Amino acid sequence: MSETLNLAIDLISRRSITPEDAGCQEVLIGRLEALGFKIERMRFGEVENFWARRGDQGPVVAFAGHTDVVPPGRYEAWHSDPFEPEVRDGLLYGRGAADMKGSLAAMTTATEAFVREHPGHRGSIAFLITSDEEGIATHGTVKVMQTLQQRGEEIDYCLVCEPSSEERLGDVVKNGRRGSLNGILTLFGRQGHVAYPHLADNPIHSFAPALARLTGEEWDKGNDHFPPTSFQISNFNAGTGAENVIPGEAEVLFNFRFSTELDVESIKERVHGILDQEGVEYDLAWRLSGKPFLTPGGALIDAACDTIQEVTGQPTRLSTAGGTSDGRFIAPTGTEVLELGPLNTTIHQVNECVAVDDLERLSEIYQGVLQRLLGDTGEH
Repeated sequence: MSETLNLAIDLISRRSITPEDAGCQEVLIGRLEALGFKIERMRFGEVENFWARRGDQGPVVAFAGHTDVVPPGRYEAWHSDPFEPEVRDGLLYGRGAADMKGSLAAMTTATEAFVREHPGHRGSIAFLITSDEEGIATHGTVKVMQTLQQRGEEIDYCLVCEPSSEERLGDVVKNGRRGSLNGILTLFGRQGHVAYPHLADNPIHSFAPALARLTGEEWDKGNDHFPPTSFQISNFNAGTGAENVIPGEAEVLFNFRFSTELDVESIKERVHGILDQEGVEYDLAWRLSGKPFLTPGGALIDAACDTIQEVTGQPTRLSTAGGTSDGRFIAPTGTEVLELGPLNTTIHQVNECVAVDDLERLSEIYQGVLQRLLGDTGEH
């Protein structure tokens, strides 16, 4: 059994449901300390994080990842215990196998192999690891980045090891992500009997024209890197549970996934404008999950694309599709950010799994990126 697979199994067996770490970080820290990394444990609130660095010169190549996982759901729906990893038919099963404990194992063994071959590498290798990525992400990577910025420590290149691949390992890497803006809209009316609607004011009915405009609006046309901005309602709650009562209030949760063609304030202004024009009585609270970010090109993308071609024999494709990642906290500092990891087809699902062979090749890819960006000074 390979080192990468062994480490992945060890990590998956730890029940680190957000924001718990369950000892995963100490496993990684022990291996990195053995390579000469300086470790800084950074606990914010109830969240465990660490920053590890080997070297004191630039450029700094960082691996970013998270040890927390989403809940497994119904245990009986799994073919095996989600926290007792099993290898079946060449696949490693368990919660976090793909998102992203397999990647954590691969980045660690890649670094071990690279340091063995290039103990005098130039620049620095770093690890930024959190246990608050799958949750609200307020005490994880964002806090670590704030700490680094306050002391003037910069990251030049960052591989966020999220599962980016779609049909085969390395076929897609993410060089950016759309922004995510959430709204909590409270609609006000007047409760009453359904038989006497003239004595009530149904907030759902009042909102209907505005809803039609919001869902039919063309927010932008996108651009060469991003698809058009989308508006989606995720929750719509109203009523007392009775069939004969007109509700007095309703709550609507919605989300914008927006491109670099828009900014947060322009989105807010347009939404408020539609609601006001339609005469809706409302209160609206906003929460920004992250602004859009993009690495259009550079040494990191070149290194990743060349290495993927070398290891897999296939080209890769750049994409900004999908949800958000912790890259949104790293890219604004000027860092070249790229997401590169295993297949995402089973993430957050029952029977999450990753191909054992892909773990080994992913470790080779990470090692190849380090080789292309840092190389060897010849010092031993």
